[in-house]
Amino acid sequence: MKRFTEDHEWLALDGDVATVGITSFAAEQLGDLVFVELPKVGAALKKAEAAAVVESVKAASDVYAPVDGEVTEVNDAVVADPTVISADPEGAGWLYRLRLADPAAFESLMDEAAYAALAK
Repeated sequence: MKRFTEDHEWLALDGDVATVGITSFAAEQLGDLVFVELPKVGAALKKAEAAAVVESVKAASDVYAPVDGEVTEVNDAVVADPTVISADPEGAGWLYRLRLADPAAFESLMDEAAYAALAK
């Protein structure tokens, strides 16, 4: 099950760890990605603070932490080849994994139907 934010991030929860990335809509809007900067493993993130940066030929965009938590893993493959995000933003193009400070926070985010309405 996935949840979404108004800033076009998605989360997929596995236990108390969420995989985080940008949505297909966001990847489409950005166009060809040329650079990705990810948070450090062990970093404590607060909801709504900048956690990562994705840069395309059009613009650089912050990726915000969707919930409070600690970074447990980053996807080095997208740093080496940012086009992975464009090709599969909600799969192989994930950005980082976050251990949720409060797993209930996941439920407060948008479901797929609510996000689809927002992204129209």
